[in-house]
Amino acid sequence: MAGPPSKRIKTISVSRPVIYGNTAKKMGDTRPPNAPAEHTHIWTIFLRGPQNEDISYYIKQVVFKLHDTYPNSTRIINAPPFELTETGWGEFDINIKIHFIEDANEKVLSFYHRLRLHPYDMTQPNQEEIKSIFYDELVFNEPNEQFFQILMTKPGNLLPSNKTDQCPFSKQLEIEEIDRINDGIKEVDQQIEELKGKVAGKVKEKS
Repeated sequence: MAGPPSKRIKTISVSRPVIYGNTAKKMGDTRPPNAPAEHTHIWTIFLRGPQNEDISYYIKQVVFKLHDTYPNSTRIINAPPFELTETGWGEFDINIKIHFIEDANEKVLSFYHRLRLHPYDMTQPNQEEIKSIFYDELVFNEPNEQFFQILMTKPGNLLPSNKTDQCPFSKQLEIEEIDRINDGIKEVDQQIEELKGKVAGKVKEKS
């Protein structure tokens, strides 16, 4: 018989980074034996740590809801790796539900990922492997005492300093994104000043 749930710790938030998404390749002549004839790609959808760290100490189960045309369209993954591989020909939204361990006493987290099979970057139309991968952080606000202790047993899946082919998400990428945003802001500010100058010139011409 389970005891009463432990108290939640006020004013505390703990985050754990994850990556999720899919990879896809054209099948060509090499096809899985059960792949329907109209299927053109083999793809894998996943949820994992940024450097493929173990996340099962706080995640109990991941459920992937595929398109209804797939047999057994609700796929339940009860152990890492939290991923599944299928074949198909079209892109669609996959519902991902994360079930946390019982000690967490947290609600199921539900979100969507758009399965991507084709290159969106037309500068690389012959890209062999398609990757649609996103970084996010799971934030636990005011976790209970027991779950907090469990989360503290691991270092927190820290991002590496530099990008690699295996792990593009890094502090380096974060800095590059901030630099791109700042450059974009400067460009917009410059365009605004140019437009102000043009408007002011037209006002003078009319007066």
